[in-house]
Amino acid sequence: MKETRSPERKSGFRVIRWLAEENRGWRLLMALVCTFFLALFLHFREVRLEVLELNATANRYIVAQVDFEFPDYETTIILKQQAMQDVGSVYRIDPGEIQQARHELENSLVRSRDWRKAAPSSTFEGIYKVLDQMEIFLSDARFTDPRTIQVVKNLAVPATSFFEILSEKETASFLPDEVWARFGSESATSKPDAVRYVVDAFKSRKWDFQEDETLERTLRSEVSKTVPDRYTRVQGGARLLEPGEKITSRHLNMMQAMKTAISDSRKLWEPKTLAASLLLSIIFVTISALYFRISQPEFFRSLQKISLFVCVVLLTLLFAKATEYTLLKSENPFLIRIHYPIVAPFASLLICILLTPRIALFASAFLSIILTVSLAVDHSRFLILNLITSILVIIFTQNIRKRKQIFGICWKSFLGSIPVLYAFTLGENQLWNFSLFVDIAASFCFLTATAILVVGLIPALETTFRLLTDVTLMEYMDPQNELLQKLAMEVPGTYQHCLVLANLTEACAQAIGANGILCRVATLYHDIGKILNPQFYTENQQGSMVNLHQLLTPLESAQLIISHVTDGEELARKYRLPQPFIDIILQHHGTTLVYYFYRKQLELKGGREEEVDPSQFRYPGPKPQTKEAAIVMICDSVEATSRSIEDTSETGISEMVDRIVSEKAEDGQFDECNLTFEELGRVKRTLVKSLLLTHHIRVKYPKKEKK
Repeated sequence: MKETRSPERKSGFRVIRWLAEENRGWRLLMALVCTFFLALFLHFREVRLEVLELNATANRYIVAQVDFEFPDYETTIILKQQAMQDVGSVYRIDPGEIQQARHELENSLVRSRDWRKAAPSSTFEGIYKVLDQMEIFLSDARFTDPRTIQVVKNLAVPATSFFEILSEKETASFLPDEVWARFGSESATSKPDAVRYVVDAFKSRKWDFQEDETLERTLRSEVSKTVPDRYTRVQGGARLLEPGEKITSRHLNMMQAMKTAISDSRKLWEPKTLAASLLLSIIFVTISALYFRISQPEFFRSLQKISLFVCVVLLTLLFAKATEYTLLKSENPFLIRIHYPIVAPFASLLICILLTPRIALFASAFLSIILTVSLAVDHSRFLILNLITSILVIIFTQNIRKRKQIFGICWKSFLGSIPVLYAFTLGENQLWNFSLFVDIAASFCFLTATAILVVGLIPALETTFRLLTDVTLMEYMDPQNELLQKLAMEVPGTYQHCLVLANLTEACAQAIGANGILCRVATLYHDIGKILNPQFYTENQQGSMVNLHQLLTPLESAQLIISHVTDGEELARKYRLPQPFIDIILQHHGTTLVYYFYRKQLELKGGREEEVDPSQFRYPGPKPQTKEAAIVMICDSVEATSRSIEDTSETGISEMVDRIVSEKAEDGQFDECNLTFEELGRVKRTLVKSLLLTHHIRVKYPKKEKK
């Protein structure tokens, strides 16, 4: 019974099939990842206003961007000073006077018995106890004006020891009756007659006063704490600073308060604010995807390259956010003065080396705009400086061959940034200032740090995303490479063939805009499988050497010849050669027929084709998947055939090249590499020209006759 599927199920299968085609699902995942992190970057951005220097002179207007309140410290200080003026002088009794009065009373108690009549119900010990209380009471007593006493009461400080002073001008005076009355009430537990006797003795004395400055400072400090900070409200659009005005701490407080108000007004966790950041991120990513789909279709179809691009963009955003955090949170005077951090060239340099200059140019503009609107910087000048330095990096990153050249590129870009920074200074109507020196030094530091980061990241990104840069390719071209040395020593004929072929493939690749340096370097390794059985290949057989194929059947000979492809793959993996090299090793013969031994096998069978299986004489393939692999295939066949042709004229070489290319095309070897007829024509013309130069005619030199 035939199964029927519901429309919903059919629709689900169509979606899954659509996502599976050409890695659409993975590309969509990359877009979502980029959108998410870009939205975070756009959303959680800092607010940075113009940095003002205390006591400097303002050179332009500064206007309030929003309504805000700022702590008016100057007014607060005035109010605190006015409040502290309510605290007058505070006096205390000279401690020596108290000790002397007690000593005199104690002596009178010993010498005379009159105290017994005045305090009949008290004992000697009871009077001594009252004397101790009196000494403590007078030591704690403070004398001041009524206003100060009221301030003390308002501070909730126990005011029992404060008394109103009689006259501040008198250095010695009698104590007011209030003092003795309070002492009497506090000493209620003692014998009344003993208290009365001691009070009468002390009351009749004049006392010297000392100003208690320590207590005065304490009271004034407590009073100042009770005065709240004064806040002044500023309306949006109000002028905070006029040109030529001296910058004070009040201006700095206003700028800081305005920055806080702007941050608070954004309401980061509100749904609408979050939606705004997400929408902006979706717009940026969508525009980028449309650009790549229309302008860079090959890049758009490559999940590997898209992933690398997203990784570099995210690394740049992380680098930019770390830079911003360092500059904003640092208290270093040099870092505070940095106005224009250079961040975008980091991505431009990486993408230009790992991908293409056109993609790097788009990334430069894309990131410069995003960083400008997201970072707390001077927006217009930051955009100009980062865009110019990024373009300079892309211009100078041409034909880079060594890692140390990256430092030269960044230093050239730094030299290009100096006129831009000087133009900013001239725009402020100044020929020179200290900020220009700081900006130049900062630009040098940023671009040097960019070079160091790029040099360190390129190997990691190459390994992660299985890419090859020209820098790495040049390292594999070093003759001191272990595998190349082995090839040169054990199979010198094959090595010479590889050297000649490297020149041909590079010239052909450059003629059609393919990767010439990849063709050149990969060609050096394409026949490494011949190291295992070198004597079975013609180029390694010396003139006197016996041809070992005479001892084998045609099928055995063909299998030995074919085996150099699989043997080469094993050697390449053993020596950890890059995957593009392995691909060219496997594809440079495609699925072509080893025709020489196939014909010999056919002759042995009397020409009966049905008794010979052609698949046993074909290379395992696959067919060339890239233009570079196809170029190596064509040049390999042409170079080998050119050694045996007799007619080395332009016509003869052209016919030979046309025949070989036609045979490969008819055999379907170019069906999977996107090589066009126009490009094939350029390759053929380049091969003819190169081979003519190789087989050029020389003048025959006469022999030198002996005298």
